[in-house]
Amino acid sequence: MMATKLERFVSPGKGNGLRATARIHKGELVFVAEPLACCVSQKLARDVCHHCFRRRENLLRCSQCKMAHYCNATCQRGAWSVHKRECKCLQSLLPRVPTDSVRLAARLIFALLCPSTNNSEELYTLDQHESHLSSVSEQKKQGLCHLASMLELYLQREIPDLSRASALPPSCREPLSLIAKVTCNCFTVSDGELQETGFGLYPSLSLLNHDCNPNCVRVFEGTKLLLRAVRDISPEEELNISYIGTLLPTEERQKQLKHQYHFTCNCQLCKSKDRDRLMLSGAESDWRQLNEALPILEGLLASKDWQPLQEKCSHLLSTVGVDVPDENVFKIRITDMALDACVNLGAWEEALRYGEKTLPAYRQYFPDPHPVHGVQLMRVGKLQHYLSHIKDALDIFRQAGQILKITHGESHPMVAGLLLTMEECCREMDQQTHS
Repeated sequence: MMATKLERFVSPGKGNGLRATARIHKGELVFVAEPLACCVSQKLARDVCHHCFRRRENLLRCSQCKMAHYCNATCQRGAWSVHKRECKCLQSLLPRVPTDSVRLAARLIFALLCPSTNNSEELYTLDQHESHLSSVSEQKKQGLCHLASMLELYLQREIPDLSRASALPPSCREPLSLIAKVTCNCFTVSDGELQETGFGLYPSLSLLNHDCNPNCVRVFEGTKLLLRAVRDISPEEELNISYIGTLLPTEERQKQLKHQYHFTCNCQLCKSKDRDRLMLSGAESDWRQLNEALPILEGLLASKDWQPLQEKCSHLLSTVGVDVPDENVFKIRITDMALDACVNLGAWEEALRYGEKTLPAYRQYFPDPHPVHGVQLMRVGKLQHYLSHIKDALDIFRQAGQILKITHGESHPMVAGLLLTMEECCREMDQQTHS
């Protein structure tokens, strides 16, 4: 952890927050944190190592719980101190599997009961986290009650009565309050390319408030969270991040933030609604058809049904999508899904066409330096490189590198890999020149 330039303060209209105590420069690493507890997403249980959080093929499965997967015996041994109690709980529910929030809450309890992993947080403690139970709808509260009951059932073998676990902080002995805190304060853990791998609790960084155009971004190395500045930040200026993906019209962003985080965003982007006209450009009768198709397409994406996903995306984009501007957010999302499908089907030329089509819109909606734009440039560059468009690939990689060195840092494994690929492109261009 490092927080020498940060302090906790009361942010007007927002409650607790973090602000700078000294000047912070663009690209500066502001804070590093390990999770108090984390877990791999259930939907990725077979694809991501439950210890190092790397994506791998042919992971080894825990023979007892059938849930946890590891790169190798080394990762399995490294995870055992955390997994051993969880393993018994998972076995007790077989063939059922608890939800991600229940597994994360249980891992939090196990971490707090284990002194070796119970590291104190400098800026914000778990006890100080808000549950927001007083402000949630009755329907959502019922859902949280169901999760709390599932947590108690899940823990039966290890902790029969949570309320009597005196070694736990008082706030963690009440299942409903604990589940509410976990669901509201956890972070989505992602790989270098910003693809979800799991969820984690980083108590001090829960102080960061939201802005749809933030001055900081969070990226991960495994489960370690890195907070980096993407603009120069003055002393006493508040640090903020975006809690959600911002490729959404204002109304949709507001709904999502209200539902999950229980507040109404009053940032400059939301008040001005500057991007809404561009995001919803085109005839509403056309883009509404694209929007209505998204749930089906997202279902195909989640289940990795690449062929029907590619076919449906291609049909939509070549019919109603033709008259919708490329900047329309619903068209962008469908184009991105078409890109994913084509990559997984090995349709490289088609994937490249879709990828290149998204870049002007990404440049508008994710002003540099933004990690989402940097990663999209890198994806397109990889396709160009694979298809031997070496000069174009090198140009795109350079653009991506300028962004990712700021958002991820030069020492990040993904950036280091990108720099090696750029060197490879330079050698290939030299060979072409001299052949």
